[in-house]
Amino acid sequence: MSYIQTLSGKKFNYQTATADDIDIEDIATALSHICRFAGHVPDFYSVAQHSVLTSLLVPAEFAFEALMHDVVEAYCQDIPAPLKALLPDYRRVEDRVDGLIRAKFDINPEQAAVVKYADLVMLATERRDLDIDDGSVWPVLEGIPATDAFQITPLRPGQAFGLFINRFNELKGAR
Repeated sequence: MSYIQTLSGKKFNYQTATADDIDIEDIATALSHICRFAGHVPDFYSVAQHSVLTSLLVPAEFAFEALMHDVVEAYCQDIPAPLKALLPDYRRVEDRVDGLIRAKFDINPEQAAVVKYADLVMLATERRDLDIDDGSVWPVLEGIPATDAFQITPLRPGQAFGLFINRFNELKGAR
C-alpha cells in the first residue's frame, strides 16, 4: 500500500497523486495536529500555528506563500532537518508532493528569499518563546533575530485549524 487515507476520505498515493488529491481542509487538519520540533517542546505547538505566524512576518504579496511554506508536511510529516538530510529518497518524494501543492495553489516553484528568512525568524522566535533555548548555538540562527511583533502562545489543534483556515481564506480572497 503506497497511499494514506486523508480525513476527507481521499487516498493520497505518493507515487501517483495529482493536484486534485490535495485538499485544503485535509491540510489544515493535519498541520493543526502535527507538533513542531518532533514534539520536543513543553507544550503542543502546531505547524499550522507556525505557518500562520510566518505569514504575518512578510510583506502582503508573500503572505500566502509564507502561510503555505510547510504544507507538504500535511502529507509527508514534519521531519527534523538533521534527519531529513540523511534521507535522500524521502527528499525526492517530498519535492514531488511539494510540486503538486505549489501547482494546485499557484505558488512559485522556488520559495522566495523573504519567506525563507521569515521561517528563520520564526525559528528564533520559537526558540525564545517555547522554552527550548538551552543556551547552545544554533548555527542556522546566526544573525537572525526573534520578532518583536508577537509572543507565541501555543494553541490547541482545533484553534490552530480555525486560525489556519481563516488565514487561508483571507489570503486566497486577496489574490
